[in-house]
Amino acid sequence: MLGTSLNILRPAPHLPEIKDPEEVKTQYQYWRIRTFYSMYIGYVFYYFTRKSFTFITPFLCTDLNFSKTDIGILASILSIAYGVSKFTSGILCDRSNPRYFMAIGLMLTGVCNILFGFSSSLIALALMWGLNGWFQGWGWPPCAKLMTHWFSRTERGTWWSACTTSHTIGGFLIAYLAAYCAQQYGWRVAMFVPGILCIGVGFFLLNRLRDVPESLGLPAIEKFKGESTEKLPIYSDVKMLSVRRILFDQVFKNKYVWILSSSYFFVYFIRNAVNDWGPLYLVETKGYTPLVAAGCISWFEVGGFFGMLLAGWGSDHWFKGRRVPFTVLSAIGLSVSLFVFWSLIPEYFILQASLVGLIGFFVFGPQMLIGLAAAECVDKNAASTANGFAGCIANIGAAVAGYPLMKMTDLLGWQAFMMSLVCCAIAIIIILVPIWSVRATGKLVIKRKENELLLQS
Repeated sequence: MLGTSLNILRPAPHLPEIKDPEEVKTQYQYWRIRTFYSMYIGYVFYYFTRKSFTFITPFLCTDLNFSKTDIGILASILSIAYGVSKFTSGILCDRSNPRYFMAIGLMLTGVCNILFGFSSSLIALALMWGLNGWFQGWGWPPCAKLMTHWFSRTERGTWWSACTTSHTIGGFLIAYLAAYCAQQYGWRVAMFVPGILCIGVGFFLLNRLRDVPESLGLPAIEKFKGESTEKLPIYSDVKMLSVRRILFDQVFKNKYVWILSSSYFFVYFIRNAVNDWGPLYLVETKGYTPLVAAGCISWFEVGGFFGMLLAGWGSDHWFKGRRVPFTVLSAIGLSVSLFVFWSLIPEYFILQASLVGLIGFFVFGPQMLIGLAAAECVDKNAASTANGFAGCIANIGAAVAGYPLMKMTDLLGWQAFMMSLVCCAIAIIIILVPIWSVRATGKLVIKRKENELLLQS
């Protein structure tokens, strides 16, 4: 049975290339749209099972007598499991069929949600939530692989940014679904419903998704788009890169992956700090009610939606596929927005909410672009691994924005909290400015020579 499961995950074989240009064009148009909307819907529902927990925490405190520390433990377990899984599953996904990888992962997160709803003890809930975090890591690596194979470098930023808006849509929708179910039927139903939905959508992905273009008899995207492959990190032979070559030659020895991942740490630190602790900050420092504070912070996701779209389009059209310049400019805007938000007096609610939207705008753009840049500065067949490695480092930043940041805030106050966010935004600028002019697929040249990849920078 295990052997059969592993066979399902193996990449689909490449078919003989279609020779008719019109047929190739028609097939590419059809499969690109089908692949995109399938990934988008799939990742929306990954967020259903990841964020449903957020909206049942008050009920866990009242029904199960959990403390804030208990809730924090569950949240930390998810972040750690998700971060590690995103890296390891990236390695697996580069050598797997993303169609089955993404679909099976979504089904298993649904199962974990349902089992969570049947649990009551902290240990059982922690086990189920840790497993959920692990299978959550199966969601984005298939998207990274499919995006790098179905969309060319000069258009990828636009498509990638559009795809990443799926998590803001998922986060918005599950807020209403989970809150309604928990209020009307109890917190367990609020976990059951997203779980069942995700199992169903997993079957939808099995039906809709396919592997890379070559598995359908289509040429590589660079050939279809007529792009020069001299400076593109392509290794499109049927023979896959070994795990060792992916890990060491493509990721661990790649200085650009390390630089981008380091900046990703600070992006996620800021994102999670604002998302998780923003309402509490406004209640305790500005005197807002919890409802008003929540309404103010809701603009974070709204700003992020537009920030991701502009970041992808702008990096494609203004900077010709270079991702770092737009990220640095966003980090500058983020630094200023955080400082002004910190300094405002409570009476200016509309301005506070607008600044929260700007902070989201300047956070979610870099969040999308850095992951994309990491995937682009390696061979296409190592894209999921590089993206997963960067995501793993990013989630360490998310974890640090949890208990450690709150412990510091308890000791030093909210001034230290805001100062740390501003310093992190400045750190992003300092880390990325030295590689401002680097084009991930231009500066890093990968040549083919006797089936060996020679990295030249």
